[in-house]
Amino acid sequence: MSSLCSTESSQLVIIDIQDRLASAMPKKIIERVISNTNILLESAQLLDVAVIRSEQYPKGLGDTRQEIQEQLNDKTVCIEKTCFACTGSADFTNSLSKQRRPQIILAGIETHVCVLQTAIELAEDGFQVYVVEDAVCSRNKHNHKNAVMRMRDAGVVITNTESVVFEWLRDASHEHFKAIAKLVK
Repeated sequence: MSSLCSTESSQLVIIDIQDRLASAMPKKIIERVISNTNILLESAQLLDVAVIRSEQYPKGLGDTRQEIQEQLNDKTVCIEKTCFACTGSADFTNSLSKQRRPQIILAGIETHVCVLQTAIELAEDGFQVYVVEDAVCSRNKHNHKNAVMRMRDAGVVITNTESVVFEWLRDASHEHFKAIAKLVK
């Protein structure tokens, strides 16, 4: 399998971008995370990439941020969980299995908790895991940087939003190139 992301092999997972968690993040950083997550979401929907979103204990931490919810469609699977790693949820692992797509693209919060645990466990389970660094964050930049290094050391690919969407496209002659190019400008 190629090390480049492909639409046929990818699943986008959006981890816990919820009201109370997001409000604890530095303002400019969470704005960047939401913006880049929406670029990934819109691109995934145009290109028929499967999307799963998780919510960590929504009763206490709130719903997925409205800016993200506005981009979701009826094909998006929502998983509620209390475990930090999404892989601790049977609903999550069942959703992944149904898609049979081995490349997992991760965005969300917090980098050093739910994103890290999910990424490492998915990599250990044999998935090809990509963490979109400009679409993840932590309250503390040192925790974020440490988590990125740990994931890289564990074999997780650290990438960025534009790399993912242009790998999905592969060619400027793709029918959705202009629409996606507008998203990243």
